[in-house]
Amino acid sequence: MDQPSKFFYHSGFPAIQTVVYQFGCKNIEEDSKKRLKNSMSLNHRRQSDSDLSMRTLSTPSPALIFPPNSPGFQNGRGSSTSSSSVTGETVAMVHSPPPTRLTHPLIRLASKHQKEQANIDRLPDHSMIQIFSFLPTNQLCRCARVCRRWYNLAWDPRLWRTIRLTGETINVDRALKVLTRRLCQDTPNVCLMLETVIVSGCRRLTDRGLYTIAQCCPELRRLEVSGCYNISNEAVFDVVSLCPNLEHLDVSGCSKVTCISLTREASIKLSPLHGKQISIRYLDMTDCFVLEDEGLHTIAAHCTQLTHLYLRRCVRITDEGLRYLMIYCTSIKELSVSDCRFVSDFGMREIAKLESRLRYLSIAHCGRITDVGIRYIAKYCSKLRYLNARGCEGITDHGVEYLAKNCTKLKSLDIGKCPLVSDTGLEFLALNCFNLKRLSLKSCESITGQGLQIVAANCFDLQMLNVQDCEVSVDALRFVKRHCKRCIIEHTNPAFF
Repeated sequence: MDQPSKFFYHSGFPAIQTVVYQFGCKNIEEDSKKRLKNSMSLNHRRQSDSDLSMRTLSTPSPALIFPPNSPGFQNGRGSSTSSSSVTGETVAMVHSPPPTRLTHPLIRLASKHQKEQANIDRLPDHSMIQIFSFLPTNQLCRCARVCRRWYNLAWDPRLWRTIRLTGETINVDRALKVLTRRLCQDTPNVCLMLETVIVSGCRRLTDRGLYTIAQCCPELRRLEVSGCYNISNEAVFDVVSLCPNLEHLDVSGCSKVTCISLTREASIKLSPLHGKQISIRYLDMTDCFVLEDEGLHTIAAHCTQLTHLYLRRCVRITDEGLRYLMIYCTSIKELSVSDCRFVSDFGMREIAKLESRLRYLSIAHCGRITDVGIRYIAKYCSKLRYLNARGCEGITDHGVEYLAKNCTKLKSLDIGKCPLVSDTGLEFLALNCFNLKRLSLKSCESITGQGLQIVAANCFDLQMLNVQDCEVSVDALRFVKRHCKRCIIEHTNPAFF
């Protein structure tokens, strides 16, 4: 018989040897191959079972990750995963094999890399916390999922003075519940470090989310829920009642909010602590369309420490509401009643009672205000720095004259769309308001290049000039640019560039 031309031997089973001769029965040859294949597959499966404790098709459960002191856990990282021959299959090693079995070169190489430390892991904890302090809330939560060390650092209380969530699709109520529950672990039921919550534009925020904030955040100082139109008065009442240190509240665009007040229970129980007052200093109720004079009266009576109040497009507010406001809130520095079409010169007389404390006033598009109202403001509010009177078509050069002669420290003025203001008014401004930095004359039909040249020759610090839709020559614009080198000119003249 001829000698065998090919010899196969499998080291996993020394008792099994298969010899295939060049000349023989084909059926015997095929049967031998099948037996060899089955024995090799069985041997491979047994070896895999001895090395691996689990083979799954997805990421392992967090409960199966290495404990911190296990041999396979180095610097918060578990053993590396490897892919099997099946597409998309991931092998998760729960425990590392004994060192004596690491005989394969590739296994030795993987073990060596495991022991190496990443560069960022060499940074001390205080440096890592400083880096994390610049991350928004969602990115900070992602960092907490990297490893055990990052988890502990990411949940450091110093990083959780602020929660900032944005997005129309995010489930804010659930997110706030989960975050506050985690932050309450060290101090049960309260988040003593949390001072700021910003969830602007999160339309899925409801009263339930505000209840969570009110119950868990007694040290809250700032809350912004602008554009969250599903919240109501009751939830806001709970927040201001249970958060006595709240100073900054933004409920702009919350159309269901009609008032800011304490709950009835808080008014009774906390009267010695609050004095039935709310410590809010900054309140933005822009686009709260249903706010009326009665609601403004309640706000003024409870929020006597207000310094910044914005009532833009609260179209139901009248002069009577402003009268209530001036009775209680005498410390207001910034006030906006833009687009409140029922506010007139009588309202300006009430606002003038703020006297020199008023620094910012916006009365844009209040068509009932004339030179009479401007004269009240100019006479009593001598330290006014900013005035927006755009669209007040009743203002003339006389009103601008009163303003320029009495409010000499004026830095920003918007009298756009005031067709009765001409170069004469600009001359009074140029000769009295030398510190003027921003001037808007958009759509002032009576303004010419001569008035602009007078302004440019006297107001050297001018930084912004808006002359869109004004009949101004190119030479006048070049004159302004030559004398006010830092001035940005907004215009509609295609010949000037």
